Amino acid sequence: MSLTEAIKREALALGFDAVGIARVDTPAAPLQHRLFTRLTQWLTHGFHGAMAWMSKTPEKRADPRVVLPGCRSIVSVGINYLTDYRPDERPGHGRIARYAWGRDYHKVLSDRLKQLEQRLHSLAPETKTLVYVDTGPVMEKAWAEQAGLGWIGKHSNLVSAEHGSWLLLGEILTTLELEPDEPATDLCGSCTLCIQACPTKAIIEPYVVDATRCISYLTIELRGDHTAIPDELQSRMGNKIFGCDDCLDVCPFNLRAEPTQEPAFQPAAVTLAPRLDDLAKMDEPTFSALFQDSPIKRAKHSGLLRNISIARRNQ
Repeated sequence: MSLTEAIKREALALGFDAVGIARVDTPAAPLQHRLFTRLTQWLTHGFHGAMAWMSKTPEKRADPRVVLPGCRSIVSVGINYLTDYRPDERPGHGRIARYAWGRDYHKVLSDRLKQLEQRLHSLAPETKTLVYVDTGPVMEKAWAEQAGLGWIGKHSNLVSAEHGSWLLLGEILTTLELEPDEPATDLCGSCTLCIQACPTKAIIEPYVVDATRCISYLTIELRGDHTAIPDELQSRMGNKIFGCDDCLDVCPFNLRAEPTQEPAFQPAAVTLAPRLDDLAKMDEPTFSALFQDSPIKRAKHSGLLRNISIARRNQ
């Protein structure tokens, strides 16, 4: 068994649903240049909004060799988070994006990736590695596409032919020279369902999202009271109080994906059917206790209350 095969087998044994390898130091290195060009164009248009951290050192985000000197390969992994539940859309209930129904995926994936990293070091003690789960200066969707996990769809999310867009991603940067997988092929074709489904028209053209119009950005990343969100966008947010799944819900590849068996992503009552009137009364200690192990804590107490207020007005 090759080192690459052994690493993949270990990843699957740890509970990852998808694993692939992308090479960084190959003739495909112009990919880094394309990523840099695409990122800087996106930033120039101001599509990142208040996410100032995205504009820092774009050359670092585009090239993993700047992040980890000597990086030759990236091990990309994914865990399916789709559960066999439907959100409660009755009047008086808010909507939370599916990835936030269960435990914080950062911790779930990080714990397993660190175990995979340890096993990788036991197989190749001389290697240098870095582990990231949506936290480092790595364009993880682009490298996951290069590693064959899926392709970047017109909504800018990764789409897997097997798991749809219900994959949470992580990666290990390594100085090892591993055998690469074939990059994924874009299977979106002429479909534009995700573009049509976006309530705020944030997908301004195929593969380009203006984050300042995206409900996920508005409800999670954007700070400030309700005046920070234009009235026109508030009215289109509906009952969404944390994130948005609309562009994912209509994707044909997502409709046929199988639910996960991962216990960590099973929903809690408060995330599956959040009652707006009850959550509106929540003080900060209650918020901290209720969402201490949830991605929802990123919105902060004030941000979630703002989103709840908007959802109540919309209903």
